[in-house]
Amino acid sequence: MTSVVLDASALIALMRRERGADRVEAAIGDAVISAVNYSEVCKKAVEQGGRVDFVASFVDGLSIAVIPFDREMAAVSAALYSETKSHGLSFADRACLALGERMKAEVLTAEQKWKLLTVATKITVIRKPQ
Repeated sequence: MTSVVLDASALIALMRRERGADRVEAAIGDAVISAVNYSEVCKKAVEQGGRVDFVASFVDGLSIAVIPFDREMAAVSAALYSETKSHGLSFADRACLALGERMKAEVLTAEQKWKLLTVATKITVIRKPQ
């Protein structure tokens, strides 16, 4: 069973060797990412002048499985809206949490606001606030 789901922010931290990357690296052997969050990472790379194929090579090199976003996860993500709207979580954030819920897995993120959530999924913020 997979023990860790990566939020886009956690994968980006690892790719850029930002604070908290060590925590992501330690869990990488058991990590997956939602296709929604993978798309978010790819978009961020393009936005900053990078290339999607670099992201693909990086993810493939670490054997991180990209999990399709299906009807069941869409429903779970929508159901999480009420619990997360006051914290400003995006659709992609909820997609990550939905995957964590489905896989009964810990979610790694760099987003501090996720500490305030009261959801069933275990959330680990990879770095302390500055």
